[in-house]
Parts: sequence; structure tokens; C-alpha cells
Amino acid sequence: MPARANISKVDAYKLYLFFTSVQAFAFSTVFTVNLVYQVQQVGLNPLQLVLIGTALELTAFLMEIPTGVVADVYSRRLSVILGFLLMGSGFIVEGSLPIFEALLIAQAIMGLGFTFLSGATSAWIVDEIGLERAGGAFLRGAQVEQISSFGGIFFSVALASVSLQLAIVCGGILLLALALFLALFMPETGFQRRAASERETWRAFLATFRGGVALVRARRILLLITLAAIIHGAFSEGFDRLWITHLLQNFSLPPLGQLDEILWFGIISAVSMPLTLAATEGLRRRLDLADDRKVALTLIVVYAALISSVLLFIFSGTFAMALFGLWLTGAARAIRNPLMEAWINQHTDSDVRATVLSIQGQADALGQIAGGPAVGAVGLLTSVRLAISLSAVLLLPILPVIRRTAQAGSET
Repeated sequence: MPARANISKVDAYKLYLFFTSVQAFAFSTVFTVNLVYQVQQVGLNPLQLVLIGTALELTAFLMEIPTGVVADVYSRRLSVILGFLLMGSGFIVEGSLPIFEALLIAQAIMGLGFTFLSGATSAWIVDEIGLERAGGAFLRGAQVEQISSFGGIFFSVALASVSLQLAIVCGGILLLALALFLALFMPETGFQRRAASERETWRAFLATFRGGVALVRARRILLLITLAAIIHGAFSEGFDRLWITHLLQNFSLPPLGQLDEILWFGIISAVSMPLTLAATEGLRRRLDLADDRKVALTLIVVYAALISSVLLFIFSGTFAMALFGLWLTGAARAIRNPLMEAWINQHTDSDVRATVLSIQGQADALGQIAGGPAVGAVGLLTSVRLAISLSAVLLLPILPVIRRTAQAGSET
């Protein structure tokens, strides 16, 4: 009992920023080099690269709702801890076994871990500090994430100079350590756990799931946001898996010593950080996240910029212009994420919040499952440039959807 009392005194806002920071550092350590690792050391082709992502997203699609309901019925805290534990384990498997089959298994483990984190993290902080402060926490967390990711890039490049596998495994170990830390210190004072008699049956799980689905169906704005998530997912899978291949195949990277490619991708990630940090800070200071119409209009501008920057990246004739387009793409996507998260929370009831957020995550996964393999097949049969172009085309319908969402928001 005394240990639990001490945990309850931990400042939830500071802890949220802390584990967001550690998570971002670990992810940056892995993701700075993992696509280079998959292309060069494992030797995956464009279709295999996308299928790796599809394995992750298929797991997310199948498990997003059950894990979201677990967070709503049993414990947000437990869901977050399990999420980091599984993500860390997945990274260790990926870095330890450089073969296609092992990477598929690793992605499935990471996909399950992601679903435990999706929805539960934001639902936990909303419960602990209140909806009024949560919007600012999401934006501040996005900034902390950028700063920590910046440090993770240099850590990743240093480890990659020894071994690409070492960087990925170390990122996994960091997440395992974070899971242990949260098991010891993470409070949960704002969430009311269901009665034990309800937890022992599936009634509470099914009731919470039905409540989340009913809320999405009843509120037109949530239906439209779900559609937007599907469209975004169809775009993101192909782009995320193939942009490095595009740079390696279609441009000659200027020489930077023995670690040319690793250093270049570290530099690319490092330069994107201050751009996204400045963008999210300007957003935090100027945008009222309680104003649905302003949020929707901002999202339209962000997505228009995202589509334009992807096209610039694809069709640039020089390496410098391709980098500029890539950095703009990263900044636009960094702004989009906290906007969507805060917006969904404003239209969701507390008792089904994690479930509704998980439905959005499942919608994104569905879009990636539907769009990713098609884009990968185009990349294998024709060219990576044409495949990424298809990803940009898949994103175009999101503009009228968000415009309708703005109209729905003004009506609620």
C-alpha cells in the first residue's frame, strides 16, 4: 500500500513528457537506420518492404479494438506498460535476426505492442490531468518527442558505425527499461477500473466495444474522422517504406566518408527535427484546439502542404530539392498528429475514449493494409518513383473529407 501511495504522488504531466521523451529517443535510435538495414543488410525488395509493414498493420488491425477495450475496462496503465514491453521485444527480434521471416515476426510483435499503446496513452493522460490541459500536453509532448528524437539520431549513427543491428537492439532494450520504470512509478488515479465480477467475463469488454462503435456511428464527425484515418493510412504505408529506396536508387548521395549513407540519413532526420519543432510550437501558441472549425481548416492546409511536398520529393531532379520536399513532408506530418489526437478526444466520452481512439488506429491500419501491398507491387513491377506517386494520389480524397468534417463539427 505505501508503494502505491507513492506512485499516486508522481506528477502525471511530467511523467507523460518523460516517457514520451524516452519512447521518441528509442524509436529514433531504431528508425534512423532500420530501413537502411532492411534494404542493404537483409536485402528486401520494394514489395517485401511493404509486406513487412503490412504484417505490422494487419496485427494492429486485428488487435487494435481488443487492446483498446482492455485499456477502457481494466487499466490504461497496464496497457501502456505492455505496449512498451512488446515494442522493445519486437525491436530486439528484428535486430538480432537479419532474415525476412524474422522481420515478419518482429513486426507482428511490434504491431501488438503498438495497439496496447494506441489510445491508452492519450486516454491515460486525459484521465489524469483533465481534458482542458490535455490538448496542450499533446502539443508539448510532440515538441519533447522532436527534441529527444534529435538526440536519438546521433546515438543511432554512433551505434550504426559499429553495427546496424546494434542500433536496433539497443532501441529495444531502452523500451524494455522504460516498461520496467513505468511499472514502478506510473500512477493511475483518474481511471475507475470495472468491478472484478465484470472483468471476469467478456460482458464488460463487449459492452465497452459496442459503446465505442455506437458513439462513432452516432456522431457524424467521428465517422468522417475515421474515413480520413483510412485514407491517411493508404498513403503512409507506401511512402514510409519506400522513401529511402527512392533516394538510394535515384540519387547519388554526396560523399561523407566511410559511412556515407548512414550519416546522410542521420543528417536528414536531424535537420527535420528543428523544422517540426518550430511548426508545432507555432501551432501550440496560435491555434485554439477547442475550435473544431479552425482545427479542420488547419488540417486542410496541412494536408495540402503534405501532398505538395511529397510530389516535390518524388519529382525533384536534384538531391537538394528532394531533401527539401522530404523535410516539408516530415513537418506536415508532425503537425497533423497532435491535431488529430486532440480533436478526437474532444468528441469522445471518457468511458470509451481509448476504444474510440483504437477504432481510429484500426482505420489507419485498414488503409495501410489496403494501400500498402498495391503500392509495393507497383514499385516492384515498375519503379519506386511511380509507387510513391501512387501514394500521393491516394491521399487526395482526404481534402474533401476534412472539409465535410469541418461542417459536421460546426453543427455539433
